[in-house]
Amino acid sequence: MKSTLTRIVSIAFLLVLFIPHLTSAETKTFIREYTYQAGDEDSKYSSRTISLREVKRLLLEELGTYLESTTEVQDFQLTKDQIITLTAGIVQTELVEEKWDGRTYWMKAKIQADSGDVIKAIDMLRKDRQKTQELEEVRKKSDDLLKENERLRQELATANGKKKKKVTEAYNRTIRDLKAAEWFEKGFQFVITERWKEALDAFTITIDLNPQDAVAHFSRGFAYDSLGNTKQAIKDYDKAIQLNPQIALAYYSRGNDYSKLGNTKQAIKDYDKAIELNPQLAVAYYNRGTAYSELDNTKQAIEDYDKAIELNPQDANAYVNRGVAYGELGSTKQAIKDYDKAIELNPQLAEAYYSRGVAYRNLGNTKQAIKDLDKAIELNPQLAEAYYSRGVAYGELGSTKQAIKDFNKAIELNPQDANAYVSRANAYGELGNTQQAMKDIKIAARLGHETAQDYLRERGIVW
Repeated sequence: MKSTLTRIVSIAFLLVLFIPHLTSAETKTFIREYTYQAGDEDSKYSSRTISLREVKRLLLEELGTYLESTTEVQDFQLTKDQIITLTAGIVQTELVEEKWDGRTYWMKAKIQADSGDVIKAIDMLRKDRQKTQELEEVRKKSDDLLKENERLRQELATANGKKKKKVTEAYNRTIRDLKAAEWFEKGFQFVITERWKEALDAFTITIDLNPQDAVAHFSRGFAYDSLGNTKQAIKDYDKAIQLNPQIALAYYSRGNDYSKLGNTKQAIKDYDKAIELNPQLAVAYYNRGTAYSELDNTKQAIEDYDKAIELNPQDANAYVNRGVAYGELGSTKQAIKDYDKAIELNPQLAEAYYSRGVAYRNLGNTKQAIKDLDKAIELNPQLAEAYYSRGVAYGELGSTKQAIKDFNKAIELNPQDANAYVSRANAYGELGNTQQAMKDIKIAARLGHETAQDYLRERGIVW
């Protein structure tokens, strides 16, 4: 029996680990102005790019000072710089007004943020070292670019001839890279609000401005994944890995996509590499365990689930999948212990009740099995497997008509389940409805059920 859990852990983990739907609290508004005196080398575009970066820096510093004073953020034990870095990936800067007279660029901008939302997002982001590191790198790069930009401006004041041309080119590169950083941050913010198309567009602009940005390619791959474009996502992960072979999450994400496409062996190779680069990446062990389970390498799967649970003891799904693997090895009682733990951690996890129900039925405790299957269906009325298993359980108790009702629902939800047709055929046979039973056997045979095919073949019946 394979787990009914989705193989792929949500890739939202990769950019904003478990960001919650945020709730309302006090809304704070910060407004700042910035004036930029353009040099001879500046255009409206470059002046605006620098102004926007500077006014955003001022706003984030003001917001960071406010957040640093709150009790909740003080409990996080973050420095002010760390708070500013994280909020840059959360809040959006809104332009209020801007003016350009050919020499001076003036800009007024604001940040308006629900303090409770921002604090919750900071709490989640700070636990994701990968994303914190990405934001730190973006901020450091932006700060370095601003310093380099100022240095080049001063150099341009006295440069001439070939040197001036060379310095001008370098100066324009800093403007381009500053713009790329701005668009990357926008993409990051769109990810948090699950605006995938806007995130995709933002990361595409980032890449257009800086084609060598490995993290931008990785992030766009994530956006493509969220929009269901698996093949394009793989191309971006390929490029990210080519540019920076040390991004563990790029291998992990590509492994997920290969798994979606049915290339399980390639998926395992990518999970192997992700784990090599980041041995603390619990989800890589979890997904590799599921991949090994699909290849019927159950013992290796259990080892990976063990490691996933060691790294993240609160992962209810890992307990369910390990329980399924123990069930496949015949260790039903151990499987039930894992399902019990999963339900303790997440009482709303329908798959845990479903799997435990199947385990109890295998142990002959049919009434307890039905109770668990009832709960699974209550939590997830679309779980076809639960109706099928409950139908089998009712059949074992002699409640044939109730069993047929459940098989009907299982088939309605999953018309390709040959086993459900065979089980319903048996139930109809017990009720003496041989005509309907034969219809179901023929359907099961057409769906590839070998026992149904043999049954019909022995009787010379064409299906």
